[in-house]
Amino acid sequence: MDLLGREAERGDLHVPHLSKRVLNMVTLLCAPVRDEAVQKLENVADPVCLLRGIFHVLGLMKMDMVNYTIQSLQPHLQEHSIQHERAKFQELLNKQPSLLDHTTKWLTRAAADLTTLPPASPDAPDSSSVACPSPNEAADRPEPVSPAMVLSQGFLNLLLWDPENEEFPETLLRDRARLQELESQLRQLTVLAAVLLVASSFSGSILFGSPQFVDKLKRIAKAHMEEFHSRPEEAMLTVSEQVSQEMHQSLKSMGLAALSSDNTASLIGQLRSIAKEENCVRSVIDQRIHLFLKCCLVLGVQRSLLDLPGGLTLIEAELAELGQKFVNLQNHNQQVFGPYYTEILKTLIPPSQAPEAEGASL
Repeated sequence: MDLLGREAERGDLHVPHLSKRVLNMVTLLCAPVRDEAVQKLENVADPVCLLRGIFHVLGLMKMDMVNYTIQSLQPHLQEHSIQHERAKFQELLNKQPSLLDHTTKWLTRAAADLTTLPPASPDAPDSSSVACPSPNEAADRPEPVSPAMVLSQGFLNLLLWDPENEEFPETLLRDRARLQELESQLRQLTVLAAVLLVASSFSGSILFGSPQFVDKLKRIAKAHMEEFHSRPEEAMLTVSEQVSQEMHQSLKSMGLAALSSDNTASLIGQLRSIAKEENCVRSVIDQRIHLFLKCCLVLGVQRSLLDLPGGLTLIEAELAELGQKFVNLQNHNQQVFGPYYTEILKTLIPPSQAPEAEGASL
């Protein structure tokens, strides 16, 4: 550096030669993803532009190193976070032995739900339509019941939690806001899928074979989700009119016959009825989304997406995002509080009902 400084003071510094040496060093040190950017700099003749480009690549390399360092430390940081959360909770538990009472009630309810599942009805969505027959059978049959099944059922029950019920599990208090956000997303996806399913029944693959058209309808429905929470009837009236208009214009632009006045009225009427909680389409979609989330907890998101239940294929991307968030939340919580869940579940599941899980922990 001193030599370069003296050369610069004397005016003898050969900038192109120096830039070439720096560029060669950058080529050796940069990540493969930056090779293309470095190769482009080799053809730059102007020294100012070349130096500017080199500094830009060096900035990108700095961020690459930061990201690599974070990724390398992430497993250690996550493990430290898990141990820290567990230690803090244990301190509170030592001071307040009844701290797990609500958690015990929550898991007891989940175990009872699994052992008293009603028989499948003809109107219920077919669980075999999900691409995880074995997990669905394991999740739906009344026995044998495993600790993992009980815990999964417990997390599914949290998505239906009554806000007025103050006996929220102590081990999930820090995650309550995230669970409420997931519950809100689930409700919105239920309405969105119901809108798409009803609309598709009036045109089939003619319009819904186009991803662009589906995206337009999604934007229409999503734009009114906030209003739907407080004023569902008004929101669905606006959505139904805009969806009907969009379908009319799309059919017209394709040179096809538009919907008849009777079909248009029927479409608008069916879309408006989605505002009612007891709407049959909305209820079936809600059940199928819960079935998908159950499968996610058993098999993982990617395998659960292989064969979605009917009516959910048009919201596959949104379901994948929701399922991954839900699975991540459950996995982290289970890593932190797994030992406590294991001890509670030992008292709820007799070994005779789950011989394969005897002595095993979550």
